[in-house]
Amino acid sequence: MTRDAHLVVTPVERRVTLCYERREIKSFKVRLARNGLGKIRAGDARLPLGTYELGVPRNSEKYGLFIPIGYPTARQAAAGYTGDAIGIHGPPRATRWLGSLADSFVRTQGCVGLATDGEMRQVAAFVRGRHVRTVSIRL
Repeated sequence: MTRDAHLVVTPVERRVTLCYERREIKSFKVRLARNGLGKIRAGDARLPLGTYELGVPRNSEKYGLFIPIGYPTARQAAAGYTGDAIGIHGPPRATRWLGSLADSFVRTQGCVGLATDGEMRQVAAFVRGRHVRTVSIRL
């Protein structure tokens, strides 16, 4: 397993970056949660901040591909944070025809969304191929 591979989400830049051995391999523009940052409870439509375990990329009827993010961490859950179904995903099936235009006005419910299926396939292939296990969401 490669321990030097990870993903970094920078909400201010609205980007997800694929990193390997402390170098940026590729970066993609992303859609973020409609209510901003600092997820605390289920349904608040906010993006969590921190470092999280990544699940295995899987097919999603709603988004094409979905990579689960392990929110909340055990520490956050002990502090009362709630929620689930947070992840990195492709475009919603109903708006995927918009491509990168969707980034201008479509927001997520607390996830990191990529504009195209092609971009999402690249992220999923990187996660699978490099055995990426973590994502950092940070300012």
